[in-house]
Amino acid sequence: MHHHGYLWTGSKQRFDEEALRRPPHPDPPPASSKPELIHRYREVAAEFPVVDLPPLETAYWLIKPRTLVRGTWDEPKEAAAWLGERLDEYAPRFTSEAERDTARVARLVNSVVERLGCGGDVSLGLYLERPSYLSLALVTCSPNRAVPELACPLR
Repeated sequence: MHHHGYLWTGSKQRFDEEALRRPPHPDPPPASSKPELIHRYREVAAEFPVVDLPPLETAYWLIKPRTLVRGTWDEPKEAAAWLGERLDEYAPRFTSEAERDTARVARLVNSVVERLGCGGDVSLGLYLERPSYLSLALVTCSPNRAVPELACPLR
């Protein structure tokens, strides 16, 4: 088991494009559906695997391009340390003063170690100066507990 790190920053408006953040339904719409529905389904099916937007379900980062992996670690402590470093890096831009609190960040990093150690994934989202948003994720791989059929992006 190992862990991959992902980071995304961008406008909150782009982040809110939920259709591109959710995997397409396994069954396409029937041929008798409205053409715009069929077109939208095809668009989402083609774009979801390659768009850099954070998926609604953290495990689906694993199907994104391998170039989006920001780091890979065998140990939960190493992965959590990376997350803590990113939080420290972006802290001056957080809109909430409470999120900048170093004691809070330390508790969060410790809880991340526990979560990853149990095979779970971690996903955080924080508002930066408006209208920006920061998404950080650590995804357990080989296998992922939530969606075990997803392959490792680096193999």
